[in-house]
Amino acid sequence: MKKLLLISNSTMRGEAYLGWCKEMISDFCQRHHVKNVLFVPYAGVSLSPDGLEASYNAYEAKVAKVYAEFGVVLKSVHHEADPVEAVYEAECVAVGGGNTFHLVRELHRQGLMQAISRRAEAGMPYMGWSAGSNVAGPTLCTTNDMPIVEPASFSCMNLVPFQINPHYTDFFDPKHGGETRDDRLKEYIMVNPTATVAAIREATALLLEDGRLRLIGKDNKMKVFREKMENTKEYSLADDLGFLMKA
Repeated sequence: MKKLLLISNSTMRGEAYLGWCKEMISDFCQRHHVKNVLFVPYAGVSLSPDGLEASYNAYEAKVAKVYAEFGVVLKSVHHEADPVEAVYEAECVAVGGGNTFHLVRELHRQGLMQAISRRAEAGMPYMGWSAGSNVAGPTLCTTNDMPIVEPASFSCMNLVPFQINPHYTDFFDPKHGGETRDDRLKEYIMVNPTATVAAIREATALLLEDGRLRLIGKDNKMKVFREKMENTKEYSLADDLGFLMKA
């Protein structure tokens, strides 16, 4: 049985980093007896002016400090001589947010996309936020990020059969003349008519445990986009989301 915690966002205005979801992450680790987490920092490309290695170190320190508060040791995969072997030995993998294109490039380049997918399919707990949630789906195509690099493939882990759009908002700024998020997701559905997109708002997450998929977090709805636009619908924390696993 897969064990997935897919969080929309790491930060909320006025709150500490991972503050709004710290208890959610702690509970997930406790339920699955996780004491050590292997962290994937490759989406964090701008946390230091001193280059990627320094950015990864800064990202690791930032996240490790939060996990230490509930007794979990976190170490980044970028220190490992054999990253794939580290994944196969990991109790749990956490993938942080940032730029999805850079994350996907590095996951493919190092052989980690397939390794993490295999371990998670076999029951290893997996958690991600933002880009780390997006890559749990079939492809990165419903990310919100700029393509700052070109990955070998847009294919991702396919741990769930539907696309994920983190940070979803239907806010419309009347002073902005460009596309809304709904416009962009509908474009995706138009050219990928068999796809389903779960658009998760801030302060929510998707939790898959014991074969059951749930929306958790603060009282905020998610929106699901499907082929027939009239079927686009919002779902609350209390709704049954089992249909998404058959998408």
